Amino acid sequence: MTVTGPDFLALQVRDLDRAAEFYETHLGLRRLPANPPGAVVFDTKPISFAVREPLPGVDLDAASPRPGLGVALWLHSTDAQALHDQLADAGVPIVAAPFDGPFGRTFAFSDLDGYAITIHDKA
Repeated sequence: MTVTGPDFLALQVRDLDRAAEFYETHLGLRRLPANPPGAVVFDTKPISFAVREPLPGVDLDAASPRPGLGVALWLHSTDAQALHDQLADAGVPIVAAPFDGPFGRTFAFSDLDGYAITIHDKA
């Protein structure tokens, strides 16, 4: 028996509708037509990405200094610089300015719940 790798990623969020709208509006993600209760799953490839209501016992407000500290979540974009500019213009907090590296143009932003999300554009 062998684990073959990540197959599903989900962020627990304070306000499911608001978080789903953020990812749709600012990143252009599209919801799958059917979602489990308490979650919104987006049509992302190669791994599904979702936002979901917190599991019992999870207190996002107690996560200090922010939820997900120590976890690196990277999403691919076809144009990281354009996405950066769009997010910055919309007032989304940028936590790492764009730079060129081994994964192409790369930057990080903070979502509504304080998760640091890294964007890169190398396929």
